[in-house]
Amino acid sequence: MLVHEQYDVPLADLTTLRLGGPARRVLSAETDAEVVEALRACDAAGEPVLVLGGGSNLVVADEGFPGTVVRIVTRGVRRQDSAATVGVAAGEPWDDLVGHAVEAGWSGVEALSGIPGLTGATPIQNVGAYGQEVADTLTRVRAYDRRRGEVCTFDNTGCGFTYRGSAFKGDPRWVVLEVTFELARAPLGAPIRYAELARTLGVDLGARAPLVDVRAAVLALRRRKGMVLDPSDRDTWSAGSFFTNPLVDPALLPPGAPSWAQPDGRVKTSAAWLIERAGFGRGYGGASGRAALSTKHPLALTNRGGASTAELLSLAREVRCGVHERFGIELVNEPVIVGGSL
Repeated sequence: MLVHEQYDVPLADLTTLRLGGPARRVLSAETDAEVVEALRACDAAGEPVLVLGGGSNLVVADEGFPGTVVRIVTRGVRRQDSAATVGVAAGEPWDDLVGHAVEAGWSGVEALSGIPGLTGATPIQNVGAYGQEVADTLTRVRAYDRRRGEVCTFDNTGCGFTYRGSAFKGDPRWVVLEVTFELARAPLGAPIRYAELARTLGVDLGARAPLVDVRAAVLALRRRKGMVLDPSDRDTWSAGSFFTNPLVDPALLPPGAPSWAQPDGRVKTSAAWLIERAGFGRGYGGASGRAALSTKHPLALTNRGGASTAELLSLAREVRCGVHERFGIELVNEPVIVGGSL
């Protein structure tokens, strides 16, 4: 039996942007069996389905969602052997897991501290920050295949990880149920691969620092950028980074732009740098001012209070078009947009 069933639920209450109209129905599932049961019933009835985790990477239209939202609220962290190999329920809050790993002396995810949302979302977009990404330590994903009606298991290679992408991203066929990570038992974190984090810790690139120090430094950096959820701080009323850092041909790289070489010959550059150089400074707002860039970081689009999804998307289009006109580079949105588009 499903845990909870509600009707006409405002999705603004379930997203970090605090935007979105009502869902016709919301089903909350506490176990994998309940998740599968809910999806099978909806699919058999031809019911539109939106799978919802923490709502931190979601932009929902003002009109809401005319079908069933399946909320994944499964919990649990299972230690699978004497080493630091753990199976994590999709509904487990991600930062709770990172905090637990640091306290337990498990190295490999400490630089991913402070990222909102649930663990089940992390393999979908290969969540990463400050030189780490989940693909570094993820060994297995168990997911429900809505097309075939069965649960499947993927190893790291089978997940098809790319920069902020995977085989699961953009394909509603797959619903993640559990993620397994193989972490290292060590008091020191993984080698530091991000210059800003190395400077904050006072170490060289490639050096290692105590897990607790890495977590504290990352949380401090993210707070300064408005990237740690805080109900009192409107800069955190966002979906995090709204655009991914673009991968471009070196010939398209603007003079002075940050760049990181990629294995395929392209370079990754900074979306934040492009946005600011295209004339969109921190705090820049659309026509109403209710949707604006964060005052702390130009890559986050925020709801300043009373904004509509239409206003936020209008601002996103303005920024995207401005960057393209100035540099010829197309920014790609990172959050999933439900009921609308750029």
